[in-house]
Formats: sequence, structure tokens, C-alpha cells
Amino acid sequence: MKENKFEFNYKVYDNISELPEEQQWLLNEAREVTSNAYAPYSNFQVGAVAKMANGEIVAGSNQENASFPVGLCAERVLLASISSLFPRVPIETIAISYKSDHQKSDHPISPCGICRQSLQEFESRVNHPVQLILGGMEGPVYVIDSASRLLPLAFTSQELR
Repeated sequence: MKENKFEFNYKVYDNISELPEEQQWLLNEAREVTSNAYAPYSNFQVGAVAKMANGEIVAGSNQENASFPVGLCAERVLLASISSLFPRVPIETIAISYKSDHQKSDHPISPCGICRQSLQEFESRVNHPVQLILGGMEGPVYVIDSASRLLPLAFTSQELR
């Protein structure tokens, strides 16, 4: 028997003011985009904003419906928009933020499982890492160098070949 270990490093900033200027701007945009969310059932609004390799900025927010919890997370709305608008263009960075009527937005949240899979697949498809900036409306901020770090032992397209 052999035992393996998985771990990764990421940066933790005390607050948004410690980030480089471009990352501050991107996270502030994600904070603003939360107001575009349609989340009448969970009251948990998420915004995601991407800076593309071609310099374009694309935004997405979560979209719920009456058959809750079926809906679309902000990250998948963002990826669908990017894939439609800029097929095969790599994403440099995605900033993700949230606000809620039921809890403070004072710490980073991480993408859900299906969003992690979708982000990993996008990275693989364009052969380029996607940096993530995760933060609430205040408090600490995490910066992760590649979205794939969040999904160790991922099921990938390689398994289907």
C-alpha cells in the first residue's frame, strides 16, 4: 500500500487593498456584478468577472428559477458567455464575489463542484491556467494560480479517449 498526499499553495491577502491594482479592479467589478444575479430563492448573489487573454472583460452572475435548486452558477454563466463570444480565447483571471441577505460577505467562497469541473475543462481545452481571485464584499482575499488546483484527481477528457 502506498499513501499519496495532495496539497497546493495559494495567496491570502488581508483585504482587497493589498492586491495589485488590476486585481483590485477585477474583484470590485465582481462585487458589482452580484447585483445582476437573479437569486430570489437562495438570496445568495454571486458575480464573476473574467479578464481574457485578448484584453476583453466578460461578466456573469448566478441565475435561479422556480424549480430551485436548479439554476446556473455565476461561473458557468460566465464560461458559457466566454465560449460563445470568444471561442478558444484563454481566460487570464476570474474574480468571484458574493453577497447574501442571510450572512455576512466577509470571507472568500470557492466554486461548487460542477463549476470546478467546468473551470478545469476550460483550462484543459485552451491549454492555459485560469487564475482565480476569491473574495467577499470585505475581508480576506484568496488568489489561486490555476482553477484546476481546486479539483485534484479530476475526471477529464483523457478518460473518454
